[in-house]
Amino acid sequence: MSKHPIGIFDSGVGGTSVWKEIHALLPHENTIYLADSANAPYGPKGREAIIELSIKNTEYLLNKNCKLIVVACNTATTNAIDYLRANYNVPLVGIEPAIKPAALQTKTHAVGILATKGTLSSELFSKTSSLFASTINVVEQNGNGIVELIENGKLNSEEMKTLLMVYLKPMIKANIDYLVLGCTHYPYLMPLLLELLPKHVKIIDSGEAVARQTKAILERHNILNTDNTQPKNKFFTNGKPEVMQSLLGANYWVEYLDF
Repeated sequence: MSKHPIGIFDSGVGGTSVWKEIHALLPHENTIYLADSANAPYGPKGREAIIELSIKNTEYLLNKNCKLIVVACNTATTNAIDYLRANYNVPLVGIEPAIKPAALQTKTHAVGILATKGTLSSELFSKTSSLFASTINVVEQNGNGIVELIENGKLNSEEMKTLLMVYLKPMIKANIDYLVLGCTHYPYLMPLLLELLPKHVKIIDSGEAVARQTKAILERHNILNTDNTQPKNKFFTNGKPEVMQSLLGANYWVEYLDF
């Protein structure tokens, strides 16, 4: 069982930012990454549709004998992970915006969160914000259009830069000192964000924390791969393979999958 792969799914290519953190921490683990780009973004979809898509992705990965599944999508986690945990006998790791560390560390008492509609409107996000951020100014911004641009290979386009400037303006005006990235696509925006934000603003995403949690659960279930052989890392998408390929680099092969 320990040599079985870790399964990772996202609404598209963004979760590869989480895969990179997992691979860096657990370099000997076999992995299968599944990008449901044909249905991206999940954010505007209703909860029932998000659960159905998450079931489809989970069952695909289980059929590939995955020993653990990482839901590398904030929207799928906040809307579907409770259902998945109740209905599948496999360890599941989710991801949600890191509002807690931002709220605890802010000096200006103002933090920004850039996320999808599906995450910002979810019950889980509401609970987390109420618990940790009730005494500070949280400037929420629905990143409408960002995922679509990334999925279409327009990560560094002028269109993306213009969109980000519009989204960041209210946050800068509110004097935020932390920006929380609430979508796994968004870490790929880091160079642009650093260019557009004031120098004192720190950016937080959840990828590293997810990798640590993945390792902890593998250890708890005694299914950590201790074999030092070269791992097999497989990447599948029902969208544009060349977009994911550009994010991963030439060392990995992305396969188109009609699912």
